[in-house]
Amino acid sequence: MIETNLTEVLQALGDPVRLAIVSALAVETEPRACGTFAYLGVSPSTLSYHFKVLREAGVIETRPFGHQRLNSLARESLEAEYPGLLESVLAAART
Repeated sequence: MIETNLTEVLQALGDPVRLAIVSALAVETEPRACGTFAYLGVSPSTLSYHFKVLREAGVIETRPFGHQRLNSLARESLEAEYPGLLESVLAAART
């Protein structure tokens, strides 16, 4: 489990692109590769940066799979450390 800092988590979730990534991962049952988020309209390097911020804040988990890096939401660790935070942010994003 990655140690998180509430300020870093909130800053990571405060960006519209990163929030869109988290919202997409929240409804997925399988991890997704970074390249599957091209529809967000940012360059691959910018997308990579957003994934790095989310990973370093402990919001997502990334594991290598061949030449890809698969990403999933770190739901369990976030819920354990900040109960209800992720669901509250995702609910607010839906409105």
